[in-house]
Amino acid sequence: MNAIRRGLGNGLVQAFLVVIGLVWLTPLAGLFLSSLRSAQDSAKGGWWTALAGPGQLSFDNYSALLKNAGMTQAFWNTVLISVPATTLVVVIAALAGYAFAWLDFPLREPLFLLVVALLVVPVQIGLLPVAKLFGQLGLFGTIPGVVLFHVAYGLPFAVFLLRNYFAEIPKEMLEAARMDGGSEWRIFTRLVLPVGRPAIASLAIFQFLWVWNDMLVALLFADSSSQPLTVQLQSQIRQFGSNIDVLAPGAFLSLIVPVAVFFAFQRHFVQGVMAGSVK
Repeated sequence: MNAIRRGLGNGLVQAFLVVIGLVWLTPLAGLFLSSLRSAQDSAKGGWWTALAGPGQLSFDNYSALLKNAGMTQAFWNTVLISVPATTLVVVIAALAGYAFAWLDFPLREPLFLLVVALLVVPVQIGLLPVAKLFGQLGLFGTIPGVVLFHVAYGLPFAVFLLRNYFAEIPKEMLEAARMDGGSEWRIFTRLVLPVGRPAIASLAIFQFLWVWNDMLVALLFADSSSQPLTVQLQSQIRQFGSNIDVLAPGAFLSLIVPVAVFFAFQRHFVQGVMAGSVK
């Protein structure tokens, strides 16, 4: 009897999770179907009508999108902003996190408290001062300027996260590596990084999603030649209103990349969450 109850309970939980997953995927499926319909078909009815008439679906919108110089340039601008901003934050935060966790140097604790204090500084406060500074340095309106802003505001949380994760590594492991003649760099690359891979993967996912989906920073710091997809899509809405045949495939392209990144690293992400819950 208990086995039957456990089986029913597990079945109900699995059914509930399937329903939640379908609800979560419905907007994505709706956007994808909308991106395959013409503007005329979209004006006649909602995306769900395509389920009864699949003949109206085609990839013509994506062919037109690839020929749209503004949209393709915005896509590559987004890649050129997101990848360096994520890579730099992860690399610098991993080095700083290890230093704050296990290296002795002057003012270590006050500097880490300063990093923690920077977590409470809203992004909006730094927009105008940094814009003026970038204007003086010639970085305003450029991709490197957008990348530097994202790196600067992503580092406090990243350093805080990795420092706390690295600090949970058993001290005996590091001491044993040092007794075997391992240098700090070798310990960091061969021991700390493999152990901290779940936290690093989680950080990379969050940073990439934040930068890829950002519009506020890009609106201020990027000009017409360096604007990412989010700004380009917003510009298309302002200029043409209801051009769904351009907006839908562009929005789906902007959405599917971070979704693919998340699913590619989900195993490491789950490991990081579980490790944090255990600790």
